Amino acid sequence: MAYEQRVIGEHLTVGIPDGEFTVILGPNACGKSTLLRSLSRLLPPRAGTVYLDGKDIHRMRAKEAAIRVGLLPQSAVSPAGITVFDLVRRGRYPHQSALSRWSAEDEQSVRQALEQTNMTELADRSVDELSGGQRQRAWIAMALAQESPILLLDEPTTFLDVSHQISLLDLFSDLNRTAGRTIVAVLHDINHAARYAGHLVVMSGGRVAAEGSPADVLTTDLLREVFGIDATIIEDPLNGGPHVITRHQGRSVAPTPQPRKAA
Repeated sequence: MAYEQRVIGEHLTVGIPDGEFTVILGPNACGKSTLLRSLSRLLPPRAGTVYLDGKDIHRMRAKEAAIRVGLLPQSAVSPAGITVFDLVRRGRYPHQSALSRWSAEDEQSVRQALEQTNMTELADRSVDELSGGQRQRAWIAMALAQESPILLLDEPTTFLDVSHQISLLDLFSDLNRTAGRTIVAVLHDINHAARYAGHLVVMSGGRVAAEGSPADVLTTDLLREVFGIDATIIEDPLNGGPHVITRHQGRSVAPTPQPRKAA
């Protein structure tokens, strides 16, 4: 994987399980977003091949790939003045043709995506007027309206408060469990990854440091090696999986000098 002359990762082999909720973890600048862009067809690999159901995804037509793979990119930029509804309806583009008209199915898909992301009341607002968290939810709604069986999410909880983070992760989990959609998300919160993912890919320095179930992957040695943290791992009381408690990484602080008393 590379951007022009800057190589991000080499000799990278990753398998994304079909019908699973996969989370990609790793420190900043380790190649997480680059990997997701390669999987989505946005970034062709300099060498090697990205396969989707046995076919080279970079040889597929754009619309064919978009029907099968939806992407929420990082730091997406919307056209000036576009409303939330018009942004979300763009998710239906792969299902349109030059001769097709906007259908009741298209309308239902957009309305459902707005409802799932709690954006219905903001449908007529300009995206430019929204907060960072509201804009993020509008883009997520567009990805959901696409209704592709594979959904790639690059830091979907960025800008969101804790309540909306949990709400959306619950939604993605439900789409995975009940609708069978394959979810691949880049996250920064290790415990969110451990709770929601069935499959983890941990990256470090452009390589895959570990891959597998959260229980198998998240060890104290890996956390120290990849993230540089000392941690204790306990059982999550909600799902029995691993829960990471980081130890204090404090530094010695010199005592504050006290003013001398007048003699």
